[in-house]
Amino acid sequence: MIAEKETPESGQRHLYKPLLKETVWLGHPIVKLADAIDWDSFHDGMILAFSVDKGRTSLPVRLMVGLHYLKYAYDLSDEEVLEQWLQNPYWQYLTGGEYFEHELPVNSSSMTRWRKYLKKTGAKKMLEESIKTGLRKKFIKRTELKCVNVDTTVQEKNIRFPTDARLYNRIREKLVKAAEKHGIELRQSYKRVGPRALRKQSGYARARQMRRARRQTVKLRTYLGRVIRDIERKMKYSDAQLAELLQRGKRLLAQEKSDKNKLYSVHEPHVECIAKGKAHKKYEFGCKVGFVTSSKTNWILGALAFHGNPYDGHTLESALEQAASISGVAPERAICDLGYRGHKYGGSCDIQVVNRYLKKIAESLRKVWKRRSAIEPVIGHVKEEHRLDRNRLKGIDGDELNVILAAAGFNFRKLLRAFALFFVFVFKSCFKTWDCGKNQVCNDFKPIAIPLLLAFHSK
Repeated sequence: MIAEKETPESGQRHLYKPLLKETVWLGHPIVKLADAIDWDSFHDGMILAFSVDKGRTSLPVRLMVGLHYLKYAYDLSDEEVLEQWLQNPYWQYLTGGEYFEHELPVNSSSMTRWRKYLKKTGAKKMLEESIKTGLRKKFIKRTELKCVNVDTTVQEKNIRFPTDARLYNRIREKLVKAAEKHGIELRQSYKRVGPRALRKQSGYARARQMRRARRQTVKLRTYLGRVIRDIERKMKYSDAQLAELLQRGKRLLAQEKSDKNKLYSVHEPHVECIAKGKAHKKYEFGCKVGFVTSSKTNWILGALAFHGNPYDGHTLESALEQAASISGVAPERAICDLGYRGHKYGGSCDIQVVNRYLKKIAESLRKVWKRRSAIEPVIGHVKEEHRLDRNRLKGIDGDELNVILAAAGFNFRKLLRAFALFFVFVFKSCFKTWDCGKNQVCNDFKPIAIPLLLAFHSK
């Protein structure tokens, strides 16, 4: 059952806890952003994910949404964001606190369980509110959302590099553990010789002794086949988990080098191998994701995960539909790279595929085409600073959730910079107009303005 909407602050003092409104500077960008976000909209948008009148009351919606904003804005784990929340009064203010707290509000595992309820719809609401907040505060103009850039990248999964030897040994270990759990006594488990063969294979491959390395890989494959057949002979009753592991083991034994839909991870079987033509990284293991950004100001308007490694042009319609539903403005022009040739898009948006012949087009269109490459640094920042480089969330739902939350974290940081730069502009005007040596008001602003200039103006 979802928690009730947060009641207004009482303003009543606590004997041992200071009021946050008296602790924080009310002109700080995080405070301004916390007051600008429509927190009630999250409660109304996520009510369908919870039962109406059954079960224990959930944790406060504002607390959990605020923690996830901070987690993805500053690239932190669940444990790290809670530790920093405990020390930062501004973060406590953002998540709806009234007093400065000295204890953790939730356990880190509660954030994991909350994400299961959040799912794709709730994450989309977080991205939508980041755009609506910018529109309300006039940081974003609606006309800027009519021209967008579209591109795709790969969201890598947090798995080891998949080699045949590693996969054979890993699924054998999981099958042996599952057999012990179900009371199946195996003829041989290969617990000792299996890891030894894997170490030898890695050493031979490192030394470029490929014939010896292949010999150890064949050994590991043989061990896996024997364990599978032994379990099938002695299994007395069917178990869903054990049957699924057996099916993955057989799939791994049967797959060849040139097969499609190969198994690249035991615990994440949906992971795909995607070749993007990069010299430094020929293959990436995860799923393809599409981004839609505003052409002029680089706000992320849409972020979507695609499974099955589809052609870029076939993802265009879904990406533009999501951007229109999130921003509330249907894009009128979309600028894409050559990967979108032959897209067969049938909507009303004007699709411009940028080619190499810029001199043959009009000057006005040439400027728009040159802005297409602005989406590349956005993708780079989302990967390096907002947890898109290695997706640690489980399953297909985790892929869809992580990319949208990463985009929401990127927009959250842009909103903070927008609020900070607004105050920097005000302070600069104060310094230019007033005589700071005589005016007491300007002297009071000095200790606040200088850290803001250093922290935000440099970004």
